[in-house]
Amino acid sequence: MTTINLTINGQPVQAPAGTSILEAARQAGIYIPTLCYHPELRPEGACRLCMVEASGSRGLAAACVYPVAEGMVVKTNTAKVREARRTVVELLLTNHPKDCLCCQKSGDCELQKIAADLGVRKLRFEGGEKKSHAIDDSNPSLVRDQEKCVLCGRCIRMCRDVQGMDVYSFARRGFNTIVTPAFGLGLGQAACSLCGQCSTVCPTAAIVEKDDTDKVWDALSDPDKFVIVQTAPSVRVALGEELALPSGSVVTGKMVAALKQLGFDKVFDTDFSADLTIMEEGHEFLHRLQNGGVLPMITSCSPGWVNMIELKYPELLPHLSTAKSPQGMFGAIAKTYFAQKAGIDPAKIVSVSVMPCTAKKAEAARPQLCDSGYRDVDIVITTRELGRMIRSAGIDFAALAEADFDSPLGYGTGAGVIFGTTGGVMEAALRTVADVVAGQSLPKVEYHEVRGMEETREATLNIVGTEVKIAVVHTLAAAKKMLERIKAGEADYHFIEVMACPGGCIGGGGQPVPVDASVRRLRREALFGCDEASIIRKSHENPDIIALYKEFLGEPLGEKAHHLLHTTYQAQRR
Repeated sequence: MTTINLTINGQPVQAPAGTSILEAARQAGIYIPTLCYHPELRPEGACRLCMVEASGSRGLAAACVYPVAEGMVVKTNTAKVREARRTVVELLLTNHPKDCLCCQKSGDCELQKIAADLGVRKLRFEGGEKKSHAIDDSNPSLVRDQEKCVLCGRCIRMCRDVQGMDVYSFARRGFNTIVTPAFGLGLGQAACSLCGQCSTVCPTAAIVEKDDTDKVWDALSDPDKFVIVQTAPSVRVALGEELALPSGSVVTGKMVAALKQLGFDKVFDTDFSADLTIMEEGHEFLHRLQNGGVLPMITSCSPGWVNMIELKYPELLPHLSTAKSPQGMFGAIAKTYFAQKAGIDPAKIVSVSVMPCTAKKAEAARPQLCDSGYRDVDIVITTRELGRMIRSAGIDFAALAEADFDSPLGYGTGAGVIFGTTGGVMEAALRTVADVVAGQSLPKVEYHEVRGMEETREATLNIVGTEVKIAVVHTLAAAKKMLERIKAGEADYHFIEVMACPGGCIGGGGQPVPVDASVRRLRREALFGCDEASIIRKSHENPDIIALYKEFLGEPLGEKAHHLLHTTYQAQRR
C-alpha cells in the first residue's frame, strides 16, 4: 500500500493512500472536532465542524472526507479554522433547545462538549426563525426530539448501512430539512426493529431510549410491592463505563450491591434463565434434527432480530426457535416457581429487568409474555438507565464492596454469561447438545469455531458422530442476507444464531456510549473471562436449573415447560 507523507501542524505524518485528513490526524494524536463523523459509519462531511486549512484545497476542507496527498500541509488550529468552527456551533445552538441542565444527554452530549471545548460563551445569531417539532414518543422503546436534531445523518447511516432497516431519511430542503421515517410517520408506525442502534450514534438527545426509571422508583417506594430485578449477562461488563470505570471492567459484585442499596428485595441473574433457555432451545434443536422439523432452526433471544423477521420475512417464522428469550423465561419463572417457593402473592411481585437492549422494553409488553397469569416482566431499563439511577441515589459505585446474587434464580454458569456476545448462544447450546447426545459430560467446553467478530461465521462440527452445520450472524443487515439465502435454498445449515446488534448484546442499543469495535472487544473479552472463571460452564449442569426441572417443570419440552417457556410469533404490519 502506498504511503503518503504530509505535515499536520508542523508534525511529519505518514498515512496510507486514501486516508482522510481526519483519520491521519487522529492516528498522529491530533484532535479535530466532529459531529457527523463516526468511526464505524461512512463519512459524509455534513456538519463542517472538522474544517481545516489544507494545501491544495479551495478554502477550508472538511477533514473527514478530504483525502491526504503527498506533501500536503495541514493546519487544524488557525484563527480562521477556530472562527469557522465556532460559527458552525453557534448556528447549531441558536436553533437548539436550551434545556441542557435537564436533558437526558447532559454531560454525555457531543454538541455540548464541542461548544465547551471551542469556548462558545455567547450566541451572535439569536432572534431568527426557530424550528418547532412535537416530541415523538409513539415507539415503545425510543423517543425522538426533532428540535435536538443537528442533521448529522448518523442515525440514517446506522439504520441503513449497518442494520439494513432504512427507517430514516432526510426530507425537505434547506432550513426545513428533517430526519424522518417515510411519509412523516411517527417511529411507532414505522417498520422499526426497536434495536436502538440509532440512539447509540446520535450525538445529542434527538434519539434516546424511553426512560422508565420513574416506574422503578415508584415500585421501590411502594411498601405493598415485592420488587425483584434480573441483570442481563452483558450489563456486568458495560455498566462500569457508565460510572467512570474503564471499558470492559467486570463489575458483577458491585452491580449487585448497588441494586440492593437501591432497595430491590431480590437481585437475580439473567444468566440463570440463559441456562434455562439452553435447556429448552437445545432440546428443541435436537427434536427438530431427529424428527424432521423445520431447519435451519434460528435462535430467538434477540428481540430486535425477532421484530425484524416478523416485519420483513414473516414467511420464515417457522424457522425461529419457539423458546422465549432469557428475559421472558425469567419473568414466567419468577411469578410462578419463585413466587410459590417464597410464599409471595405473584400479584405483588414487580419484576424489573436491566438489559443492554432497547427492544427488550417492547418484548416485555408482548401479549405472549403473560404465561404466568400476569405480565411476566413489568419494567425494563437499560444499562444507561441503571447508571442514572445509581448516580441519582448518590452511590459511590467504585467504593462498593461486592455482593452476591440471591437464590434460587441467581446462579448462572459460564455458558449463561457468554450469551452477551455474538456466538455465545451457539457455543452454550453446543456444550449442552453434545453432552445430551453423548449421554455423558464431554471434556470439550470451548467451541472456538463459533467465536469471532465477522458478521457471518460458518462451521461444520462433528457432534458425537453427527455433522452439524452452523452459522452465527450479527447485525440486522447481515441477518437479512442470511434470510435471503434461506429463501433461495442456499443455506443448508442446521442451526443459526442471530443477534440484532453489532457484537451481540455487548453492543446493544441500551449500552453506554460511545461504543466502537475496540470497546466491544474489551466487553467481549471480559465475558469470556467470566466464563473461564466459572466453576460450572455448561447450562445443564447448573444445580438450580436441575432443581427447577425436578421440583416444578418436569422435563425440557414437557407440558409445563412448553406453557411457560415457549412462545409464538406473528407477522407485524407497520
